Amino acid sequence: MLSPQDQLTELVRTLETQQHVFATDPLLITEKLQGEDGKPIQKLHRRALRIDSNGALARVLGKIDGRIKGIMVVMSVVWCLSGFLGLFTLLQTNVVNFFYVLVCLLGFHTIMLLGWLVMTLINQGKQSSNWFANFVSPSYLIRGKDDVTKAAVDLYERQLQHSGMRWYLGRFSHQLWLATLTGMLLAIIFLLIVRQYSFSWESTLLSDQALITLTQVLGWLPSMVGFNVPDSTAIVQSRLVTDAMPLTVARQWAGLLVGSLLMYGIVPRAIAWAFCALMFRRKKMRLDIKQPYYQKILNFWQRQVVDADDFNEVPVPIAPKAAVSAGKKLVALLEYPAEQDNWWQSGLNADSDINSDIENFGIVDDRDDMARLKTYLDNHPVQVLLGIHSKALPDRGTLRKLDQIARHAKDGLIVQLLSDSSALELTKQVADNQDVRYQQWQTALAARKIGLVNN
Repeated sequence: MLSPQDQLTELVRTLETQQHVFATDPLLITEKLQGEDGKPIQKLHRRALRIDSNGALARVLGKIDGRIKGIMVVMSVVWCLSGFLGLFTLLQTNVVNFFYVLVCLLGFHTIMLLGWLVMTLINQGKQSSNWFANFVSPSYLIRGKDDVTKAAVDLYERQLQHSGMRWYLGRFSHQLWLATLTGMLLAIIFLLIVRQYSFSWESTLLSDQALITLTQVLGWLPSMVGFNVPDSTAIVQSRLVTDAMPLTVARQWAGLLVGSLLMYGIVPRAIAWAFCALMFRRKKMRLDIKQPYYQKILNFWQRQVVDADDFNEVPVPIAPKAAVSAGKKLVALLEYPAEQDNWWQSGLNADSDINSDIENFGIVDDRDDMARLKTYLDNHPVQVLLGIHSKALPDRGTLRKLDQIARHAKDGLIVQLLSDSSALELTKQVADNQDVRYQQWQTALAARKIGLVNN
C-alpha cells in the first residue's frame, strides 16, 4: 500500500488527468511551489495537500482505509472468539487426553504454517492469487458515483493488485492465526484457573516408550523458558488415568500444554508475521515520480537558464492578432471587474471607431451570467470583446466559459488582456508570475485561434 501522502498525491494526479475541478487550482499551487525548497517527493506531497485545501480527497481515502482496517479488526476479534469457544468446548471433561488436546490445538495450525513456508519458498518472485482484494474490494466498502470516490476506489484496487501485497496478505493471515491461538491460550488459562483437570495419555499403535520419549521431546523447549513440565515419573503415572491425579502432576501437564501452545504455536506464527511485515516494508509500493505527469511538474520547478550562450529558447505560442470588425460589438469582463470604466477603448481605439455601437454586458461569472449571455448572443449577431484580468487563471472552468462564448458569438470572439495598474508596486516574484500568467493565456488563445487585441 502507498503511504497516505503518496495516496493523496496519486489521487490528485488521477483526478487532474480526468479534468476534475479541485478546491484550489493546481496551476496556481504549482507556480507558488516553484520558489520553495524541499526534495521533489516532499514538494509533490505539499502540492497535493494544498490542492486538497478542503480535505475532501483525504476524507474519501481515509474512509476507505478505515473500513478496510475495520474489517481486519473485526475478523481478528471473530477468530479470537472462535479459538476461545472452540477450546472451551473441547475441555469440558475433567480428565482429558493430553495428546488429543495438543493435536486439536496445534495440528492443523502446524500443517498450515508449514504449507505457507513451502509455498513462500516455491513462489519466490511470483505474485500469488489475491483473494483478499476480492474479499475487501473498495467498491463494496464505499458507495458513490462522484469523480473523487471512483478515482479513490480505482487507486485502492490498483494497490491491492500490487506484487508486494502478497506479504501484506501473509501478514494478515498470520494475524488471524495469532488471534485464534490467543483465544485458545486465554481459554486454557481461564479453565485451568477455575477447574482442576487430570491429564492422561494412551495409544493403540504407538508403544508406551515412544509416547514417553515424545513427551520428553515436547517438554524440552517449554522447559528452556521456565515452564514446569512432567518428569519421567509423572509421565508413567499419567497413563490411562480415569480419576483425579495429584495436583503437582496435573500442574506439570498443564505447564507443558500452555508451554507447547506458546512455543510451538504462537511464537512461530509471530515470527512469520514479523517476517511478512518486514518483507512488505521492503516491497512496499512507492510513488512513481518518473511518470510524465510528475516529470512535467518537476521540470517546471527546476527550469532555469544556466548560461545565456548555451540556452536555446523554445518558441512559445502566441495568440493571433485580433481582427476587429466594423459592426456592433458586445464587451464583457470575465470573472473580474476592470479598474477603468471604459476599459475597451484602449484596445479598440487603434483598430476601429470607438463610437461604433457597443453593448456593455458587464461581468460574466456564474451560471446565470453565462446563460443570459448565451441567450443574448443567440439572438444578436455581434462580435464579442472579452476583457480578461491578469488575476484570472486559465484553468479548466475558465476555459470552458471561454469556449462557450466563442461558440455562441456569431461574429467572432476577441480577447483583451487587462494589466494591473499597481504592477509598479509588485515584487519581482509577483511580476514574474504575472508574466507567466500572460504567456499561459497566450498559449490558451493560440490553441483556440482566438484573436488578441493589442492594448
